[in-house]
Amino acid sequence: MIPWLLRTLWEAAGIAAACMTLPGTVELFMLSVAALLPVQRRTQPPSRAGWRVAVVIPAHNEEVGIAKCVTSLLQADHGDMVVDIYVIADNCTDRTAPVAEAAGARVLTRTNDLERGKGYALHYAFTTLEKQGYDCFLIVDADTDVAQNFIVAAAGTMRDGADAVQARYLVSNLEESTRTRLMGLALRAFNVVRPLGREQLGLSAGILGNGFGLRRETLAAVPYLASSVVEDLEYHLSLVRSGRRVAFVNETTVFGEMPVRGKGVKTQRSRWEGGRLRMMMEKSPALLRSVLQGQLSLLEPLLELLLFPLAFHVALLAVAISTPLPFVRMVGLVGAAVVLLHLTAAIVVGGGGWRDVSTLAAAPFYIVWKLMLIPSLLRNARSNHAWVRTSRNAEIEASSDDKTPPR
Repeated sequence: MIPWLLRTLWEAAGIAAACMTLPGTVELFMLSVAALLPVQRRTQPPSRAGWRVAVVIPAHNEEVGIAKCVTSLLQADHGDMVVDIYVIADNCTDRTAPVAEAAGARVLTRTNDLERGKGYALHYAFTTLEKQGYDCFLIVDADTDVAQNFIVAAAGTMRDGADAVQARYLVSNLEESTRTRLMGLALRAFNVVRPLGREQLGLSAGILGNGFGLRRETLAAVPYLASSVVEDLEYHLSLVRSGRRVAFVNETTVFGEMPVRGKGVKTQRSRWEGGRLRMMMEKSPALLRSVLQGQLSLLEPLLELLLFPLAFHVALLAVAISTPLPFVRMVGLVGAAVVLLHLTAAIVVGGGGWRDVSTLAAAPFYIVWKLMLIPSLLRNARSNHAWVRTSRNAEIEASSDDKTPPR
């Protein structure tokens, strides 16, 4: 009796895992193959003369690194555009505002104890600056360095007609640890392969939270009202529903710092993935209804939303592969092969190399670590969960130095 019951539960778990991973497998296969195809060159219409650009940096207690970010933007090529750099000092209790101003940025100060988080800060910036006559807005995180051509490439694509844009978003501190190398490979998959695949297929590339841009007309039609912990995903769904498309600017990059150790690692991953889980639960039913009603433009955003974070996707595939049902095992094996294709595409089109292949040997340990984050992830998936800022590496290092006893 007991072995029969265990086998039945095992088979049920395998079937559930296969069903949960199937949309993600379709999504990964479609985008990976498209990304590996020769890149299509966009036909550029004549550029409008003159273009006013506001670069917006949402910042909460970023005095340690904000000057570096502002300097990177000031030193980037501005071309024939008029570019102003704005730092949104959002509920700051440190010297973010004076440090940013000294570095050459204009500062907007916002204080609101009830509405906290990046989405609220961006909404404040856009509504404050909308009457200043800017043609477009570029959004960059406070811990970011930008490529020399970031402003002219991203803003130039909008000047040439794009509703919104997203640049490549990669890891700046790739070599600090095995974890950052694994995160770097995962970000190449998420932030290069998938948006490039969508661009190749003529779909909306998506918004990744850092290195994206919006035309003035886009913001007027679709106000930035997203306030969840994954406000970028939430806002992109609003853009797609409105019939607008985000273009992927593959020729330029922003580089963000990934936390290496301490609570920042757990905080960032739990916030991102818990927020995505919440969006999956909240938005998937409505997207599915719209697709069934004939709005096929929402099919790919639905598949993307149903794709679990890669570590959890792989763990579910392992469950499917381990079950005794041949068909379920086949679904799991095909899904695993697609994941390998996806990671290969991340290395090929994301600018990786053989070191990334060797780094994959540590992937099982990374997956186990991610599974241990599930309780924190579920807390972040709650609709009333408060936004928590990720600690920066420099702050952790400084804190460690302060605790070191004198010799």
